[in-house]
Amino acid sequence: VRTPSSMDSEHYKRLAAHAALELLPETGILGLGTGSTTRYFIEAGAELVRNGRTYTGVPTSEGSRELAARLGVELVDDDGPWDVALAVDGADEVSPELDLIKGAGGAHTREKIVNFAARKNVIVVDESKLSPKLGVRRAVPVEVLCFAHRETAHLIANHGKPTLRRVGGEPFLTDSGNYVYDVETGPIDAPPELDVALKTIPGVVEPGLFCGRADVVIVAGSAGIHSLFAKPPRLG
Repeated sequence: VRTPSSMDSEHYKRLAAHAALELLPETGILGLGTGSTTRYFIEAGAELVRNGRTYTGVPTSEGSRELAARLGVELVDDDGPWDVALAVDGADEVSPELDLIKGAGGAHTREKIVNFAARKNVIVVDESKLSPKLGVRRAVPVEVLCFAHRETAHLIANHGKPTLRRVGGEPFLTDSGNYVYDVETGPIDAPPELDVALKTIPGVVEPGLFCGRADVVIVAGSAGIHSLFAKPPRLG
């Protein structure tokens, strides 16, 4: 099996992101995810706006906000509540049950808020993100308060090996001013249970586990584009 090159990967990401355009309503509020794949979606969505579509966006990160604003997409305020017709986002790992690990960009808390506000959630990925089980290929990002973060990490360690994310030798800060621990869990047998367990730890803001939160996962790869649908459709 040929290993996809970085050029292949970018091509697949673009294909998946553009395929999501077919699911857009004629007008409404869109959730704008974060990451390299959703960047292609924001760029393509902005072109639709320039051609007459009426969309406003809820960005899930400062990076997505800057990109959308620069491309002329009107944005709603951060406070909510919003009636998000559809949210499009990427993922770092996708299980056969369509559970997700997100947070490589450190935006998963905001992404989860927008995900829950959306009537429909579309995840766009290249085929390298598919995994037999969550945790096989990716650590679970967990956003935590800076205060007492080592105490929080001590408790997180009951569920895997936590490593404080750093950039340039300094702790990485999310857009909300918090730290992120990347937790190596190994294969996760019950992602929803781990999500709940991590949330009960004082100091944890949000784990990067999205369980039962994808309506459609669009996958692009060497065999083309195909869509995976939640069974049964998610509730809430």
